[in-house]
Amino acid sequence: MNDWYEAAQATFGDRLAGAREAAGLTQDALAERLGVQSDTIAAWEEDRDDPRANRLQMVAGMLNVSLMWLLTGEGEGLDGPPGAVAQADAERETLREIRDIRTVLAELDARLDRLERKLTTGEPQ
Repeated sequence: MNDWYEAAQATFGDRLAGAREAAGLTQDALAERLGVQSDTIAAWEEDRDDPRANRLQMVAGMLNVSLMWLLTGEGEGLDGPPGAVAQADAERETLREIRDIRTVLAELDARLDRLERKLTTGEPQ
């Protein structure tokens, strides 16, 4: 699986933006909760500035990710961008449904075979 947020693939700002979006928060909403300006959140997400340690810990808690994940991409965090994760979930559900349909079709095919054998062998029904 592609690790969207590992250190080689993403920056702190990328991980912060992804976690914020996954939490359903706008930059303004997160800024208000943290007691900072929206421009501050934008600067963090664009990697133009870094939060202080106390704010960093607050952000991790608010976004339900580990501090280590925010900093390095390792630990408890997101599997991928919110849209990609939702799409992967939808694809898994579709694959499950396809497997279910194939199982039903296989059962119906076996039933048809039994009925055809009855007709060709002249067995009473």
